[in-house]
Amino acid sequence: MTAVIDTEVTTPVPLVVDLDGTLTQSDLLVQSVFAMLAAAPLRGVALARALLRGKAALKHEVARHVAVDPQTLPLNEYVLAQIAKARGAGRPVLLVSASHDSYVEAVAKHLGLFDGWIGSTTGTNLRGVTKAERLVEQFGAGGFDYIGNDAADLAVWKRARTRIAINPPAHVRQQLLALDATAEVYEDDRAPLRALIKLIRVHQWAKNLLVFVPLLTARLFEPAAIGSALLAFVAFSMAASAIYIVNDLTDIEADRAHPEKRTRPLAAGTFPLSLAMALVPGLLVPALGLAFLIAPTFAGVLVAYIVVTLGYSFGLKRLLLVDVVVLAALYTVRVIGGAAAIEMPVSAWLLVFSMFFFFALALVKRQIELALRTESGLPDATNRGYRAGDLSIIASIASGSALSSLVVFALYITDETVQATYARPELLWLIWPVMLFWISRVLVLAHRRVIDDDPVLFAVGDRVSWGALAVICVILFYAGVA
Repeated sequence: MTAVIDTEVTTPVPLVVDLDGTLTQSDLLVQSVFAMLAAAPLRGVALARALLRGKAALKHEVARHVAVDPQTLPLNEYVLAQIAKARGAGRPVLLVSASHDSYVEAVAKHLGLFDGWIGSTTGTNLRGVTKAERLVEQFGAGGFDYIGNDAADLAVWKRARTRIAINPPAHVRQQLLALDATAEVYEDDRAPLRALIKLIRVHQWAKNLLVFVPLLTARLFEPAAIGSALLAFVAFSMAASAIYIVNDLTDIEADRAHPEKRTRPLAAGTFPLSLAMALVPGLLVPALGLAFLIAPTFAGVLVAYIVVTLGYSFGLKRLLLVDVVVLAALYTVRVIGGAAAIEMPVSAWLLVFSMFFFFALALVKRQIELALRTESGLPDATNRGYRAGDLSIIASIASGSALSSLVVFALYITDETVQATYARPELLWLIWPVMLFWISRVLVLAHRRVIDDDPVLFAVGDRVSWGALAVICVILFYAGVA
């Protein structure tokens, strides 16, 4: 594809618009790389080879395998207003981007707002100085106005007549205003801290409370053990947040087409993709460092958790039922991690109970998602292995797994180790009806569509669930008192 710019267009002065981070609040290369790896992780080898030939070759390789959907891209309303203003004044408007030219063409044709467009090709990475020289060759120095957003655009702004920056980083803003004190800087009402909290899923940290289960069941309430469990909770939370970011990076396109997930920071464009990528090692490295400080065994468990969750993000989540088995295993790994942190053995019955119990909850989550898609008239998700017609059988398997978990819990109560740990182990049987009530209520509320998201997170904000937990804690306390 070659540039579609009329070489005779020089007057009136054209408005040149950048794409990534400017017109769209996203980065097409980053999202496409993750989409490519999520679909076929082994293609990472081809990407590495292409990168050795240069950034332009990398973009071409990615574009060969991944197309972008311009209909779902989050667009900047201010930039659209500037385009409309220029068109109203009879000025030509051009979309010029470092993204691959096939992506630029797709966006330009979809919007129908541009008189021409140009992007990177196999041999040319249209970024920074290269872009500036291309525009000067076309329109002359000072012969165009330019809207951009990052450090690479400084070279273009230097050769432009007027300059507009969209949500630039602080250092870019400073350099631009030093270049031109009259430059226009637009910054929307972003709430970066709120977006960050939503991105790392702070509310999901509640799931990591499972690391305290071995501490409670073993009744090991010593300061050192409690401290180790707390550190294990922090390590798991940081690691989980890093993987949530990776998962969001691989699911951007699918999330944008989802009625609720489209508000996630990366899908909505409220948090930069490049910064999100940097946060992944920024969370994983300290999490692993903390894990090794707690205990080598715990570090091994956390590494296993990270490997499995990455496998989930890059393929396992697309496999029918494999995804929910993996999710149940990841919950159980948290319990194993808690035991490793305090260096205590954990009952095999407790682990089997955990697998059945969380397998049921994972299926309930899929049930809710299928029901939502069905009621919204949405097609089957491309990033999951389920179909709308699976709704009833998924609900049935969830119910069977939930009841099976209660049977295993009964076997756990009769375990010799458990009997020896508690002064009055017979009181533990009182927990059984409480759990039967709770899991049955979750299944009914999911069927009624009262629960509209992850059932674990529903429980965090549910008074009845907190009441059930309080009752269980009281029973555990009195069962251990002689």
